[in-house]
Amino acid sequence: MSIGRAQARACTVREALDRVGGKWSIGILVAAAKGPVRFTELERQVEGISRRMLTLTLRNLERDGLLHRKVHPTVPPKVEYTATPMALELYESLVALTDWAERHRGAISEARAAYDREHAER
Repeated sequence: MSIGRAQARACTVREALDRVGGKWSIGILVAAAKGPVRFTELERQVEGISRRMLTLTLRNLERDGLLHRKVHPTVPPKVEYTATPMALELYESLVALTDWAERHRGAISEARAAYDREHAER
């Protein structure tokens, strides 16, 4: 494989990991993996996300083939997002990652506080 092809492949992997590991993507994908979810439901479920950031993240996840967007012809339009097979394959890894973070968040907070105390004295 040429260096150019290797770099292009590495860039694609990095971009994919950046997208699925993004601040908001994990919560959106976990919610969508449970079945069709509407924009307003995502807005409530993904703590701290703004409407604009939710819109941008949904658009990017759809572009990357991780979400399917379905618009129902109603007034007002009803829009649902569903995880694609590719996203469902990723689901277990995302749940494992979020479970790990939940289990260790206290220890991480303590480590940060200890580090900050130690380095504030210098």
